[in-house]
Amino acid sequence: MIQSIDAALFKSMIISGAALLQQNKQQINELNVFPVPDGDTGTNMSLTMGSGVTALKSGSHATVTACADTVSSALLRGARGNSGVILSLLFRGIGKSLKEKTVCNAAELAAAFQRGVDAAYKAVMRPTEGTILTVSRVAAEAARAYAETGDDLEEMFDRMISAGDVALAGTTEQNPVLKKAGVVDAGGKGYLCILRGMLSALLGQPIEHVVTDEGGAGEGADFAGLSDEEITFAFDTVFIVRKKDPDVDLDPFREYLSSIGDSLVIGEDDDAFKVHVHTNTPGDALNAAQQYGTLELAKIENMVTQRDDLAAGRKAQSTDDLEAVEKELESMEAQRKAEPEDVPPEKKYGLVSVCAGHGMEAVFKNLGVDALVTGGQTMNPSTEDILRAVQSVPAETVFVFPNNKNIIMAAQQCDRLTDKNVVVIPSKTVPQGISALVCFDDSLEPDELTDAMTDACGTVHTALITYAARDSEFDGTHIKSGEYLALLENQLLASTSDLAQLIGGIADAVRGFDPEVLTIFYGEDVTEESAKAVEEKLSALFPDADIQLISGGQPVYYYMISAE
Repeated sequence: MIQSIDAALFKSMIISGAALLQQNKQQINELNVFPVPDGDTGTNMSLTMGSGVTALKSGSHATVTACADTVSSALLRGARGNSGVILSLLFRGIGKSLKEKTVCNAAELAAAFQRGVDAAYKAVMRPTEGTILTVSRVAAEAARAYAETGDDLEEMFDRMISAGDVALAGTTEQNPVLKKAGVVDAGGKGYLCILRGMLSALLGQPIEHVVTDEGGAGEGADFAGLSDEEITFAFDTVFIVRKKDPDVDLDPFREYLSSIGDSLVIGEDDDAFKVHVHTNTPGDALNAAQQYGTLELAKIENMVTQRDDLAAGRKAQSTDDLEAVEKELESMEAQRKAEPEDVPPEKKYGLVSVCAGHGMEAVFKNLGVDALVTGGQTMNPSTEDILRAVQSVPAETVFVFPNNKNIIMAAQQCDRLTDKNVVVIPSKTVPQGISALVCFDDSLEPDELTDAMTDACGTVHTALITYAARDSEFDGTHIKSGEYLALLENQLLASTSDLAQLIGGIADAVRGFDPEVLTIFYGEDVTEESAKAVEEKLSALFPDADIQLISGGQPVYYYMISAE
């Protein structure tokens, strides 16, 4: 009989739980259909727990409190996806409950599990039963019921797991999406893996090595049977914000995010908060977040294409190779702790620009830009990303060209974080940034140069062509999924499946500007042949204008068309 847990045993339990989860991550991925069928719950939960294991192994911990605090902080920053954020909230509550505990007994640990559940339910804007929330709640209730009269931790974990298994089996009937796919909840299964791994360590058999998943055949979800209706919002958006104020009220932000998306979860500690939300406008979510602090990290994935890949038997497209990103995040965290230093100035002015695409990068380099920051629509860089670029430029004054309205605010925060004089030119599009750089003249004084480049931004009108991820309504216009969308000055101009018609509409709209120069930047998904067809059409419509065609290689936008 084990009646108490010390720091060493608690650490072993966490590591063992993470190891068993890692072993079963692929089986859990194959169950993943809720809240969206993107097949990554096992990976996300495993990487989330892995961040806690890394933190535990990198230091010594004399008390249960120290272990719990380390895991809680690491999981918040390492949380991936909806399930990972909820998992971090469960451990956040556990950490708060185990304050000032050198060791803990059954009653104290049961209370900690319950506080974790309370924290998770509170943070999820619209809690849904038949999920990890249900399984963790039922398990915690079983723990507390046992701890009222019993003190054997082995028995308590047995009862938690048994109750959790029953709850997990019931998720299929509780959740219509799970019932349609014929599976149990992936997040709930992952949570039970963690509890089983913790019990194994408690019994003196900690799990240390990752082994091949032996999940049974036939347990995977029927992704092909799930329709677009299962994905209300297309972009899975996760980001971390370092708070301006430890006591900042996030309720208005929660309300805003709920108005533009679903599956909202916000986890926080005293220094930062992490958001998971599904939305069709991730840029708006990131921009609004910067009212509350400094955006540190962001990850955005298209769940519609992920679902389509899985239905076709392909590996789901992702923004990254997740294990590679784990190493990158660890490296970035180390870099964050080691405050970067400014490169000493060797010249009067330096230039930093944000852009995405090989062609765009070449254009900015040819215009004399010293440092590039990869980013743009749906890929907003953090203030720290921009700051590092600024600090790498050996200049007294560094001009920054955000080239996106959602990046301007993040760029403006750099000035107070460096000894360099940082001037942000408010370019809202890449063509505006290019036009401003064409006017760069290092013989001018800073204020004169700033005014000249800012004025140059105002002479450029930008049309963008992208695609609609879903059916929607915007300002009375019905937009169908898969149609081309045309934006002019970031306002919706038209939506149609006929690209030639769309180009004609853009031409009509920009004709009033009486353009002398039209520049067409075509994106990574556009062939040179298709781009030349657009060039020929615009040449016919604007015979007196100078028309340039450039391979920008940019994501998101098929075409960027500037009129000057």
